[in-house]
Amino acid sequence: MKKMFVLVFLLFVFVLAPSFGLSPADFKYAYGQWDISGDKLIQSDLDAGMARVDIPYPQIGIAAYNFNVQYKAGGTDDQHAGFGLHVFVDEPAPGKAWGNGNSYLIWLNYDENAKGITKGLSAQVYKSLNHSQMELLADFDLNKYAHLLNADNSDFVIPVKMLINGITGDVKVYDPTMEGYVYSFNLGNSKPIIGNYVSLRTNSASFSFGM
Repeated sequence: MKKMFVLVFLLFVFVLAPSFGLSPADFKYAYGQWDISGDKLIQSDLDAGMARVDIPYPQIGIAAYNFNVQYKAGGTDDQHAGFGLHVFVDEPAPGKAWGNGNSYLIWLNYDENAKGITKGLSAQVYKSLNHSQMELLADFDLNKYAHLLNADNSDFVIPVKMLINGITGDVKVYDPTMEGYVYSFNLGNSKPIIGNYVSLRTNSASFSFGM
């Protein structure tokens, strides 16, 4: 059965910035095949392992992220794919890179042969130290939700919302299916964090993103 990345829609959020007067010309396409179709930003290269687009977005204090996302294709041959977002990025990497400056990566992953993290459906929080190094801060086992990854759910377009307090490191992810329910965790930062960019990242699959 094809593994459809539906739970990611329920747990994570990425902010595009039309409300800040930005256009696609302001985006920095670091790696992958990124295209604009109507009001959607689409990454369509199924072989790109570190696809990333960087979007200018000043973040200081409490930062809000609002977006909707839809799985398109990929991740079915080797049962491995995922996507996530770097928040509070100071200076993004100029091209394909494992890390992304000083930032935090919130990542949703499906990998039946994962090493060093939970196998199957999981979520990670990484601290990016530079363009080539990231430190794993947390690993969450989400396999109890794996039954949602099926073809019947592949057409879902889910709006999501997240708030991050750059001073305390507190993260709140709002469940779009249950009003008032929030997933909470902490980034573990010892001092306030400030960012200039938000970066969307995909791995071995195609996703579309819109407002």
